[in-house]
Amino acid sequence: MTVLNREAFKRTVVVPALKVKKETVNSVLKSLKQSVLQRPGLKRVVEDPEDEDSRLVILDPHKIAEFSLGESEQQVLKQLSVHPEVSKYNLELTYENFRSEEILRAVLPEGQEVTSGFSRVGHIAHLNLRDHQLPYRHLIGQVIIDKNPGITCAVNKTNIIDSTYRNFEMEVLAGESNLVTKVKENNIAYELDFSKVYWNPRLSTEHGRIVGLLKPGDVLFDVFAGIGPFAIPAAKRKCRVFANDLNPESYKWLLHNCRLNKVDTKVKVFNMDGRDFLQGPVREELSKELPLLREEQKTAFHIVMNLPALAVEFLDVFRHLLVGEPCSAAAVPTVHCYGFSKHEDPAKDIQERAEASLGTSLDGRCSTYLVRNVAPNKEMLCISFQIPMDVLYKRPCPDEVEISSAALDQFVMEPGPCCWTPVPISKDRGRRAQTLLVVLIPKGIYKTGPIS
Repeated sequence: MTVLNREAFKRTVVVPALKVKKETVNSVLKSLKQSVLQRPGLKRVVEDPEDEDSRLVILDPHKIAEFSLGESEQQVLKQLSVHPEVSKYNLELTYENFRSEEILRAVLPEGQEVTSGFSRVGHIAHLNLRDHQLPYRHLIGQVIIDKNPGITCAVNKTNIIDSTYRNFEMEVLAGESNLVTKVKENNIAYELDFSKVYWNPRLSTEHGRIVGLLKPGDVLFDVFAGIGPFAIPAAKRKCRVFANDLNPESYKWLLHNCRLNKVDTKVKVFNMDGRDFLQGPVREELSKELPLLREEQKTAFHIVMNLPALAVEFLDVFRHLLVGEPCSAAAVPTVHCYGFSKHEDPAKDIQERAEASLGTSLDGRCSTYLVRNVAPNKEMLCISFQIPMDVLYKRPCPDEVEISSAALDQFVMEPGPCCWTPVPISKDRGRRAQTLLVVLIPKGIYKTGPIS
């Protein structure tokens, strides 16, 4: 069967029934709850056609062997003054009384794996069917819709996730074709077009874990922000947030969800390549903020990189991203970087790959967290670490400093080896702005000249 025929599930079955007085029905149901028949849309108690003062309690034939109650059930009924005799009852079953697994097992070829699981995204059921199930995909989609209230659309992924925009092609199997939906995660509402952006309800716990590390006043840089599952709850916690995504659709829905949750004034949103975001807005903000922090200040900086297919490869951006040294080593940003691993030791694998990108060891300076099992022998992990100071900062060479001619106007060098002192001097308004190389030489003389 490749087209669902609901009429084919109509049948009459003989089941055990127990006759009880109306006033004792609730007590019997409570006492025999393990033996009462439980089926979708099915009444457990029906009228007795021969006695209007009595009711028939329908029992599960798989639990009542040979239509005879066991000793323990008989003792319970004796205490309730109910005769333990079981009668036979003709029960009419329809499509509505069968579970989705039973329906799929009945219609799919014998021996085939039955799939009834899916990810729910608002009103959409997202399936990931195997090749042998594809001829029955429309039937499977319709069964999922029928058996899950609130689901009005079933889709199947038709290719792997695009690592550029993190979305994938999908086919509507059954129901409506509207893929703009609403979801709620950790008490925050989001809206999205599921066909154009990435959303995974299985990451809810991980989103909450990272956001739980943040304190009011902290700064979050979300490099691959999607529609905002890290950025928006962080802003709700009174953090300052810089959120970026390369996908124009994700950028659009990120802006929309910031407005929806009334945090649009607390989140700066960017539509850039992740590398450009780190080398631009992130570098600029860190260069401005870190030197101003005093030892007693508690502001923490977090950088989230949730692009598991590629994020580890971006870690080399942190090599000499900044110049100088911060006032407090504790203020150096903490990175939370996600990755996939098929290695027999996933934690070791992701640490070694991160170390290769950073060019330094992270032994004793990082932690790894298993996020979820993605597929057989494939794990998703998060590695967290403070960026090592010698990686993040490039210290100026003591005898060569690259400055602009405008900055040079503010400084002259007083006599003494390697000693700079700011001294106001007259400005040459006609000097052409250019990049100069200042070379320190003995006796406090400086030479300047354009860098070729």
